[in-house]
Amino acid sequence: MTSQSREWNELDERAVSYARALAMDAVQKVGNGHPGTAMALAPVAYTLFQNHLVHDPSDPHWLGRDRFILSCGHSSITLYTQLFFSGYGLEIKDLQEFRTWGSLTPGHPEYRHTAGVETTTGPLGQGVANGVGMAMAARYERGILDPDAPTGKSIFDHRIWVLCSDGDLQEGISAEASSLAGTQQLGLLKVIYDDNRISIEGDTHVAFTENVSARYRAYGWHVIDVDTMPDGNVDRLAVEKAIIEAKANTDQPSLIRMKSVIAWPAPHARNTAESHGSALGALEIAETKIALGLNPEEFFAMPNEVLEHVRDVYQRGRTAHSVWNASFSAWEKLHPESAQLLSRLKTRSLPENWESAIPTFESGKAVATRKASGDVIQAIAKILPEFWGGSADLAGSNNTTIEGGGSFLPSNSLMQGTNPYGRVIHFGIREHAMGSILNGITLHGLTRVFAGTFLVFSDYMRPSVRLSSLMQLGVTFVWTHDSIGLGEDGPTHQPIEHIASLRAIPGLSVIRPADANEVSAAWKEILRKDKPSALLLSRQNLPVLDRTNFAPSSGVPFGAYILSEASSTPQVILIATGSEVSLAIDSQSELEKMGISTRVVSAPCLEWFNDQTPAYKEAVLPTSVAVKVSIEAGIAQGWREYVGDQGMCISIEHFGASASAPMLFKEFGFTVERVVADVARKFE
Repeated sequence: MTSQSREWNELDERAVSYARALAMDAVQKVGNGHPGTAMALAPVAYTLFQNHLVHDPSDPHWLGRDRFILSCGHSSITLYTQLFFSGYGLEIKDLQEFRTWGSLTPGHPEYRHTAGVETTTGPLGQGVANGVGMAMAARYERGILDPDAPTGKSIFDHRIWVLCSDGDLQEGISAEASSLAGTQQLGLLKVIYDDNRISIEGDTHVAFTENVSARYRAYGWHVIDVDTMPDGNVDRLAVEKAIIEAKANTDQPSLIRMKSVIAWPAPHARNTAESHGSALGALEIAETKIALGLNPEEFFAMPNEVLEHVRDVYQRGRTAHSVWNASFSAWEKLHPESAQLLSRLKTRSLPENWESAIPTFESGKAVATRKASGDVIQAIAKILPEFWGGSADLAGSNNTTIEGGGSFLPSNSLMQGTNPYGRVIHFGIREHAMGSILNGITLHGLTRVFAGTFLVFSDYMRPSVRLSSLMQLGVTFVWTHDSIGLGEDGPTHQPIEHIASLRAIPGLSVIRPADANEVSAAWKEILRKDKPSALLLSRQNLPVLDRTNFAPSSGVPFGAYILSEASSTPQVILIATGSEVSLAIDSQSELEKMGISTRVVSAPCLEWFNDQTPAYKEAVLPTSVAVKVSIEAGIAQGWREYVGDQGMCISIEHFGASASAPMLFKEFGFTVERVVADVARKFE
């Protein structure tokens, strides 16, 4: 973990002044944004990018780089300015197009949109939790590639830097994630907290008065407090000293609590709520530039000598990368098998014949789909060392434990079965942080991760799931106990609106398998696609369908497929998901006896079905069949698109109750008698 530390000079001082001016000018030009924080943070971000962050602007994806996360994403101009200074491809023109259509400098940093942006941030607290996930991933990846290297001596050792705000640390997700980071002793994680005591409503002490430093010490973090200089400017030398101290601590995550004055050195706007989220105005900007020793008549100014000076980091990064490459070559020769594995992991490809390891299940049995998923997870784990995950304290219920994988915990943990490179993550009862940590692990690049809880608690995870979908990360969310079928725990634990609400998230595949073999097929497709996926699984046992009588589960990747064909041209199509598919099959039998030819379609994933060709969709759900019936133990919202105006939805539009699963399905109308009666009325 090499450093880029160097002497500070007059050109560095000027660069920081111009960075502050660029923040003011960019926000003023577009008429909206957040200049104050960027002005205050300019010396901190500059010091980090120029002196301490190990990065190579010529290769933003360099494996050996440090990661930098701007958790306070509203201050995006802070990051964009440093990317411009460092030579990541942004130029003055891009800063002039800040927050405008089609620009590389959107209002909040967006992953895959701007080179050098490691994650999409803006929803406060998410970046802190992403950082925890990245630090966990760094340790796990080291474990599968270079476990025997001394601390700090592996080519895979690097730091995760997070810059966050008061708002980040007010959000509960950061508390959840930070608590876990302390337990995990994530010494690679370094968080700089900009404690400026200002947010949109003014002084944060109207709502945020605890001793944050004491809280983080209680979490088990290494905490360094840095005050401002007498004039209110950030004490850059003290920050530099704190960064060096934090880098030296490899046993704990570090929090640098840095006091600052928002919008410093603006004569009137400094330390005001207005400077948090509004342009300063032409007069205030002019006076601030004078205070900085700059020409008030210049806008988006960047003298050549200053730009050349700050761009020196580009060459320093290439040099650091070259040194790392030499170490990497030596490592490759010593560890050829690990090098071969790394080559595959970098492309997120799968080994040859991996599908043959996925189990199939015999018919004639009844298996809960959560249990089937657990069996598939064990099989995947045997062939994919990069595959790991856990649960929010529900592993036994979610079936998300990798047997023999060891608990991912630091080596000095007092818990039994711990392994710093273990494959079983214990998130604790922290669903929101769990979701964001999964995103951070995936963003780090090399591994495939999953984690579970009950479907009803996906509500706690929704903001993180949304960001996973926004970034199109290959995260697998395992949500079990997927309906009223969970039984006696009652309405607080029975998901009703959840399936529909998750389907409303763009880019998320919501998969509800009908039986154990659909689970296997679904996991195969999840691994192939490597996109955000939600696997919704039953608590109760479901019949394993006899595929000699029904269509093979190979239809699952199509999202919906004809499971059981009608005896003649279909008059009715029953479309079902999950546990209700067996109900549809039983109903088909009765309807056929009544002379109503009925097709059954299993629809495990509507998103995958929507991706199919119009011809395929028409073949499965032909427009010529007017009576289409959806059967799903959740609200009907969204199903009208598939059943049409003359179709019907058998659903549950109210909360559940505490009783056994068979009783609840009967009382709430998920019975053959109800399905047959409703369909029959269409033919009276």
